[in-house]
Amino acid sequence: MRTVSLALLALAGLCLAVARAGAQGSSPDPCYDEHGAARRCIPDFVNAAFGKEVRASSTCGARGPGRYCAPLPPHEKGEGGARTCHTCDAADPRRAHPVSYLTDLNNPHNLTCWQSETGVQRAPNVSLTLSLGKKFEVTYVSVQFCSRRPDSMVISKSMDYGKTWVPFQFYSTQCRKVYNRPSRAPITKQNEQEAVCTDAHADVRPLSGGLVAFSTLDGRPSAHDFDNSPVLQDWVTATDIRVTFSRLRAPGEADEDEDEDAQFYAVSDLQVGGRCKCNGHASRCVKERDSGGLVCDCKHNTAGAECDRCKPFHYDRPWQRATAREAHECVGEYPLETTRHERSQHHRQLQRAGARNVLGSQPVPHEAAEESETEDSELSRDLDDLSDIPVPSSKYMCPDVRAVMHLLQEDQTEEHGRAAGPCSVQIVLDVCHPTCFCCLWLMFEPPC
Repeated sequence: MRTVSLALLALAGLCLAVARAGAQGSSPDPCYDEHGAARRCIPDFVNAAFGKEVRASSTCGARGPGRYCAPLPPHEKGEGGARTCHTCDAADPRRAHPVSYLTDLNNPHNLTCWQSETGVQRAPNVSLTLSLGKKFEVTYVSVQFCSRRPDSMVISKSMDYGKTWVPFQFYSTQCRKVYNRPSRAPITKQNEQEAVCTDAHADVRPLSGGLVAFSTLDGRPSAHDFDNSPVLQDWVTATDIRVTFSRLRAPGEADEDEDEDAQFYAVSDLQVGGRCKCNGHASRCVKERDSGGLVCDCKHNTAGAECDRCKPFHYDRPWQRATAREAHECVGEYPLETTRHERSQHHRQLQRAGARNVLGSQPVPHEAAEESETEDSELSRDLDDLSDIPVPSSKYMCPDVRAVMHLLQEDQTEEHGRAAGPCSVQIVLDVCHPTCFCCLWLMFEPPC
C-alpha cells in the first residue's frame, strides 16, 4: 500500500511539473502586451500561393499529346542543331506539365514546369488565375520562367473573389502599342494606386530561368506611412491574382517567325508574398469550421473575416484599423465590473435622450433633447405598456438578444437570489427574419 501511495505521489508530482513547464513555455498572445493592454498584431508573412490551385487558360497535352521544342543551353549546342524537341502529354505523368507545378515546392535542382500549348504567338493572352481564399495584403508577386520571359504581360488583382479585376503592373517593350500606357510613367501621390507599364524585364537573356518580380509598394510615395494611407492599404489588398501573357516576342525579333512548336510559355514557380489581412487585430488566420475557408482569429473585441467590425455590444467608439501607435480596440458600452443598477441607470438616460440601438450594427445616438415633465410621464406610460408584452422563446431570438437576457438573468439571480422574472427584459420585435428576429431593444429597470 505504501508503495502504491508513493507511486501516486510521484505521478502527481510529474504531472504538476509538466503542467508548470507547459504554462511557462506557452507563448503570450501577440495582440496584448505583458500588462494585458491591446496592441497591433499581424499574421506571419507567407507565400500565399503555396499549395493553392491555379487555373490556366491553356495547358499543353490537355487535348492530346503535342510536340514542343526548346532551345538548348549554349554549352550544349553542337552540330545536331540549337534546340531539342519533346512530347507533352497530360495523360502521362512523365510527360505532363500540369498547372499544379506552379505552386508546389520549388526545387531549383529538380525544376517542374507548367507549360502552355504551342503556337501562342498567333493566339496570345494565356492566363494563370490564382485564388488566395480570402483577402491578403500582398507585398510581391513573382513569376519564374522555364522558357524565355515574354515580351508583354500583365499582373492583375481582384478584391471581390474574381468578379472584377484591376491591373497591378504591365510589362512590355511597347507599352503604348500593347497596353495603351506610357512607359515608366512617374508615380505620384495622385496616382499611386494605379498600375504602370515598364520594359525593365525586356532582356531576352536568360533563355530559361528568368524572373519577373513585382513589388506592390516599390516607388509608391506613401509607402513609408502605410499605416495612415487608406489608398495604399486598398492598393495592396487582393483575394485573387491573375498573370496574363499577351505577347511572346516583339515584332522584328530574329526568331519571331520560328516554328509554332517553339512558341509556348513555361513557368516553374508562381509566388504571392503577403499577410492574411486582419487590419492589425489578429496574429493568425485559421480555417472556419463550417466553410473550411480562412478567417482571421480576431482579438481586440473585433469580428468579421478581416476583423473589420466591432463585436456586438462593443460600439462605444467607431471601428478603426490598428496602427503601430494605437491598437484601436473596440470598447463595450460599459466595463464588466459595472453593477446592474449602474447599467440600468445608464440605459434609462439613453432612453430619455431618445437613443435606440439596433442589434448587429453600430448604434447612432440621437441628439439629446431637453426633457420635460410631460415627456417623463409619457415615457413612464410607454414603459408600463411594454411590461405587458410577452417575452418570446429564446430559440427564436437573435443570438445577441439571448446574450442580453442571459446576462440580466445572471445579474438578477446574483442580486436577489432567484431566477429572473418574465419582465426582467422587454423585447420590441421589429422586422422578422426567417431564422432570426431582427430586433430593436430596450433595457430598463422593469416596473414590476
